[in-house]
Amino acid sequence: MKDSEFYICKYCYQEFTPKRRRVQKFCSNTCRSKAHHARKTKKVSGITKSEKLSVPDNIPAPKKEGMSMAGVGNAATGTLAAQALTKLFTKESNKPATKGDLIQLVEKLNGRYHLITNMNPNFKGEYPYFDLVDGILIYIKTM
Repeated sequence: MKDSEFYICKYCYQEFTPKRRRVQKFCSNTCRSKAHHARKTKKVSGITKSEKLSVPDNIPAPKKEGMSMAGVGNAATGTLAAQALTKLFTKESNKPATKGDLIQLVEKLNGRYHLITNMNPNFKGEYPYFDLVDGILIYIKTM
């Protein structure tokens, strides 16, 4: 064989015969992988990944930020603005029920007679009501 048929591995520097048509840089996948890891652990900005970083003693401590009245005021204003916009653009049917709404509903359901709104009054002008106790329809004259 000629010397031109042999290549030198860029990781282990051993001679090898290429097994592919294109130019190979490494003799095996193992050398290719080891070369990749060696490149990754090279010094970056003078520090390797395996070295521990040490903080110099002359660096001042970071400034601690406290609460300021301006920050509290801005947060309160933003919260109020968001709540006002939500209240303004939310349909009445999509708003959550309050405790007062629930109490009003319970009081209404505790009554015996409930007006039926989708029926017309009878010929005497009496409105239809449903009796929850007896489970019947009755007509009551209201003024």
